[in-house]
Parts: sequence; structure tokens; C-alpha cells
Amino acid sequence: MWNSPAEFFEMGGYALYVWCSFGVCALVLLLEPMAVRVRHQSIVRRLRREVRAEQFDQESRK
Repeated sequence: MWNSPAEFFEMGGYALYVWCSFGVCALVLLLEPMAVRVRHQSIVRRLRREVRAEQFDQESRK
């Protein structure tokens, strides 16, 4: 379809839109697993705090 690498990278005049779209997509694909990991760690910390608080309550009632 393209006669040269320059034509490929120009994308028929839509290069800015096409390459920015690829860039945003790549950024999201890189950031999503990190965001999931941070959220998971946050949930685990909160659950551990809740378990400790529950254990403390049970010990203080005895």
C-alpha cells in the first residue's frame, strides 16, 4: 500500500491522529496492570487492618 517508509509513517495525512492513538493505547496497556497492582495492595492492607481490629475487639471482650 505504501511506496516508502515515509508514506507509511505519514499515514495518508492522518499521522498525528494515528500515532497519538497508538501511543495512548500503549500507555493505557502499560499503566493498567500497575493500577490493578496498587489497588490490590490497597485492598489487602485494608483487609489486614480489619482483621487486626476484629481480633483486638475479640481480645478486649474477654
